[in-house]
Amino acid sequence: MKSALSRTLLIVAILIAVNILSAFVFFRLDLTQEKRYTLSEATQTLLANLPDDVHIDVYLTGDLPPGFKRLENAVQETLDGFQAEAGTKITYRFINPDDVTSPDAKNKLIDKLQQRGLFPTNLFDNEGGKRTEKLIFPGAIVSYQGKETPVLLLKGNKAASPQEQLNQSYEGVEFQLASAIQKLTQTKENRHRVGLLYGHTQVPPSRFSDLLASIQQNYELFFIDMTKPGPITGLDLVLVPKPDKAFSEDEIFKLDQFVVNGGRALFFVDGQRVDSVSNEGTYAQPLSLNLDDLFFRWGVRINRDVVKDLYCAPVPLNVGNLGDKPNIQLVPWRFYPRLNNFGTSVNPIVRNLDAVVGHFVSTLDTVRSTGIQKTPLLLTSPYTKLLKTPALISYNEARQQPDPQTYNEGTHIIGCLLEGKFQSLFANRILPGDPRAAGFKAEGIASRILICSDGDLIINDVDYKRQTPYPLGFDRYTRTTYANKDFALNAIDYLVDPNGVIEARNRTVTLRPLDKIRVDAGRTGWQALNLLGPLAMLGIVGLVWQVIRRRQYGQ
Repeated sequence: MKSALSRTLLIVAILIAVNILSAFVFFRLDLTQEKRYTLSEATQTLLANLPDDVHIDVYLTGDLPPGFKRLENAVQETLDGFQAEAGTKITYRFINPDDVTSPDAKNKLIDKLQQRGLFPTNLFDNEGGKRTEKLIFPGAIVSYQGKETPVLLLKGNKAASPQEQLNQSYEGVEFQLASAIQKLTQTKENRHRVGLLYGHTQVPPSRFSDLLASIQQNYELFFIDMTKPGPITGLDLVLVPKPDKAFSEDEIFKLDQFVVNGGRALFFVDGQRVDSVSNEGTYAQPLSLNLDDLFFRWGVRINRDVVKDLYCAPVPLNVGNLGDKPNIQLVPWRFYPRLNNFGTSVNPIVRNLDAVVGHFVSTLDTVRSTGIQKTPLLLTSPYTKLLKTPALISYNEARQQPDPQTYNEGTHIIGCLLEGKFQSLFANRILPGDPRAAGFKAEGIASRILICSDGDLIINDVDYKRQTPYPLGFDRYTRTTYANKDFALNAIDYLVDPNGVIEARNRTVTLRPLDKIRVDAGRTGWQALNLLGPLAMLGIVGLVWQVIRRRQYGQ
């Protein structure tokens, strides 16, 4: 009896000691194959150095289908991981909009959330043989020092199945939340510096407004005047948006030396010019920007052609009269390809990205360039036709039914990432007496460049009646938002710092679905096992325990 009491007291003492120790020592073990509960190093660094408290309100909760419930659990697990790194500086709560029962109060809440940038999603489900519709908010609001930013948690490629899209959203939870925290907490001193090259495009500033506003949320934005003497310095990245004016030799030299010295560059460049399109037609003319030799040295070539793709976005067109009024219909416009092919790349720029829409796209080829790794990121569909410039482009063509057999020119690259040590175009061309010889480098440190053969990828539409710009990638005719802005911002994030928060986009969570046929066939057996199994185990444990006690105390 005395030994039993001693053992009991020892167990109690051990439990008390473990509880006291757990208050001072915290550790987690991630035993999953994909390390799904382990935050990226950049996220850990961000959270460990938070200057002040961050609060997160999550509106994805309540009575949800299993897929959305899994996404909700992923958000909570991620936020628990954030708290493990940041301690009390991270707080969060889940708010269910359905808890507001008053119709007027609920409508006010919905309006308020939409004003804050959080938009609802209609969720359809079948309950008891009835089709039900429910409004959910798959997002969160991150707040810091009086500032806040919305976070969309339901993101992924809409061409994927609903299950795959939810899994892609699951994979992106850490990135979406961490990038929002980074956006709010970073100061002017620790921001990267992005330079916008102007003076080479006739596109009005309003057509770039959404992208530039988004860049300014995360970076210090500067405007580069290439006519000023001297090199490009003090910048982490140069953005070249849809140039339509040729570069001079001196400007080419500045770009060359900026990259050779480790600067990063992002080009959105056309291979042809299309000024306007009419029903009768206009010609796409070859566009010479004097960048060919520089791009060729880096490892790519933009061709003087225009792509027609069967996988395309529509445009409104008058297809005839309906009574005494014109009959306007949306018809496929094969010069506006939807770029939903990201090749075999697992680069975080395009991982789980939705479709990107292009306008009058040219093709891009890769060429031999020593020491440069080339990664195609944006590609057309396999069902394409190429027109060499000058090429006739007419709206009347959209009225005709295309012959799929003529769209057989395969997949073509539209955007390519280049990484490595770049060789200068001016190597062996700068003489000792040349004023540019001072500080000239023929080969420098490793850098990164991304070149896209469509300048319109980063141009937003404008509502001219209200004089307000539409979001980048928004199609005002179909009310669809393409991923053009996500692509551009991901590209800037990766080019500037590939080991930053964007590294979290590489997270992979493998779907392991059950075999539905086997589950349905053995449903009764599995249900019986789940119901009776725990009871049987308890009975066996109790029986063994009684046998042991009788042997020990029966004598």
